[in-house]
Amino acid sequence: MSGIKAFIGARIFDGVVWHDDKVLLTRDGHVAAISDSVPADAETIDVNGLLIAPGFIDLQVNGGGGVMFNNQPDVAGIARICSAHAQFGTTALMVTLITDRPDVTSKAAQAGIAAGKAQVPGFLGLHFEGPHLSVARKGTHDPALIRKMETADLAVLTGCKAQLPFVLTTIAPENVTVEQVKALRDTGIIVSLGHTDTGLDVATAYAEAGASMVTHLFNAMSPLGHREPGLVGAALSNGKLHCGLIADGFHVDPAAIGIALRAKNGPARIFLVTDAMSTIGTDDDGFELNGRRVYRNGGRLTLADGTLAGADIDMLSCIRFMHEKMETPLEEALRMASAYPAEAIGASAKGKLLPGFDADFVMLTPDLQMHSTWISGEKIYDAKRSGV
Repeated sequence: MSGIKAFIGARIFDGVVWHDDKVLLTRDGHVAAISDSVPADAETIDVNGLLIAPGFIDLQVNGGGGVMFNNQPDVAGIARICSAHAQFGTTALMVTLITDRPDVTSKAAQAGIAAGKAQVPGFLGLHFEGPHLSVARKGTHDPALIRKMETADLAVLTGCKAQLPFVLTTIAPENVTVEQVKALRDTGIIVSLGHTDTGLDVATAYAEAGASMVTHLFNAMSPLGHREPGLVGAALSNGKLHCGLIADGFHVDPAAIGIALRAKNGPARIFLVTDAMSTIGTDDDGFELNGRRVYRNGGRLTLADGTLAGADIDMLSCIRFMHEKMETPLEEALRMASAYPAEAIGASAKGKLLPGFDADFVMLTPDLQMHSTWISGEKIYDAKRSGV
């Protein structure tokens, strides 16, 4: 056989447009074509009645499958997290380390490098969310661990980027200089502004220096004001800043989501993130983070004082929220979980099902329930076999 797989009978969304009565062809882990016909020597897979869409890309995943990356910064932990999120259509994710001690950060960097070499399915890279944040906008981050970026911190990040294709760090101008942002940018590290009380002018200066993203829009940042637009104002008005959004109905009110979608200046886009914790894919009622208990109740994760501590949501649920609650067209909700995050980090081979792109895709039922998840043209999760 030629090694070509032909997926027939599905309605296909390639990340740009829908295709009816077409065939998805893959070969050697990549998309070969969306065709009118099946090659004579292809392996035919009939998926009649399903939807095929680009696999979801999540740039902020703290845990899953019972594992918090902070608590288990090793290859096995990364693999467990990726596997848990694959159950919900995520085919590529940035495993995220929340503010922690320098030794944990170093272990996380080494684990990410090892996971990259091991080609863990679904592992895209590392997101270091802190510790160089603002105590004033700490959220659930432990204030005792927040600190200024030093030369050694830069070395850990740049050393990590030398061996991984994608490294992202969330920083606050309060604890990171413009010169450090330029140094990060020059090594290819993606810099995101977040957990900061900075104003519009400072945020704009940091965007000019190389910051290209804003972490979980509206949360843990200076709000939009009519005299000081804050980081929210910068995020929406600056066309260079891509913005992550947690669409769970708790982190951002639907009215604010609608305003942001209408106000965002391009070409940079708003994309979906889960900010998911270890509870995804489990029945756990909570977990420990930096010695503090996080409680799971009613779709929310909180500290004892009620502070939101990450999210208890998967990417497919975020898409359904956008489509059903926000009345976002399905194709746009899917782009927010695939094409737009790929654009935000420059992952040029992901986020669409176009010739030459990675054959990472999800199969869904017409009512947006999971069927299966495919990475590099191979099925890695089957909802039917799992009993879901």
